[in-house]
Amino acid sequence: MRIRLGCRLSYSLPAPTPMILLLSVHYSRASDLERPDLLVTDPATPIESYRDGFGNWCTRLVAPAGAFTVSTEGVLRDAGLSDPVGLDAVQHPVEQLPADALGFLLPSRYCESDLLSDFAWSTFGAAPLGWARVQAVCDFVHGHVRFGYEHSRPTRTAAETLREGVGVCRDFTHLAVALCRALNIPARYCTGYVSDIGQQPPFGPMDFAAWMDVYLGGRWWTFDPRNNDLRYGRVLIARGRDAADVPLTHSFGRHELTGFQVWIDELRG
Repeated sequence: MRIRLGCRLSYSLPAPTPMILLLSVHYSRASDLERPDLLVTDPATPIESYRDGFGNWCTRLVAPAGAFTVSTEGVLRDAGLSDPVGLDAVQHPVEQLPADALGFLLPSRYCESDLLSDFAWSTFGAAPLGWARVQAVCDFVHGHVRFGYEHSRPTRTAAETLREGVGVCRDFTHLAVALCRALNIPARYCTGYVSDIGQQPPFGPMDFAAWMDVYLGGRWWTFDPRNNDLRYGRVLIARGRDAADVPLTHSFGRHELTGFQVWIDELRG
């Protein structure tokens, strides 16, 4: 299938402001782009692109004072398959993990796996190893945390999400990531587009989404504790240890977000 995706973010800025943007489709899906989702600014502004330490494609610029808009739109070819499932995917002992997965066992800014270790082991220590244990974590988070945009707080950590029981998709993901790491399962934070393709209406307003990858059975698998179901048309933008590594926009100065639109839908015909 063919998927149209993109975003438009508008700002009001009191002064010229440096910004870093992670809004482009991840390089792992670049070959699927029929029309690249090039970033456009209004007014036109010089931009520079680079790869960060996780391989994510980043854009840096200095936004001028006043009204400023950044937007992307692309068309992506997708096989039309749901998130893959591997019920028999095994959990690896730490000493057998590849070196590049070890960093995703450690606590990070929003995922205090060290603080949640006792809770994780007392709650999930009896669950079967591997896929079933990760699914038990996702089931718990999905049932424990109440979703609502009114609960959004950019500084909320995994431990605070567990205590408060509310949040948005990044909070669901941070808590699930922290619990998996506490159980010696490498987990990384992902952000991107998740479509409503294959879902039953009514649909809520479209937004960027967060989910996690976990390392089982010699590869990374997608788990989505916020939706806790299989999705079609999931498109990665960036991944890291937590949201601090992959902010969709980072402004080095005061700004007011005056407009926000995200879209991902199937093109028919």
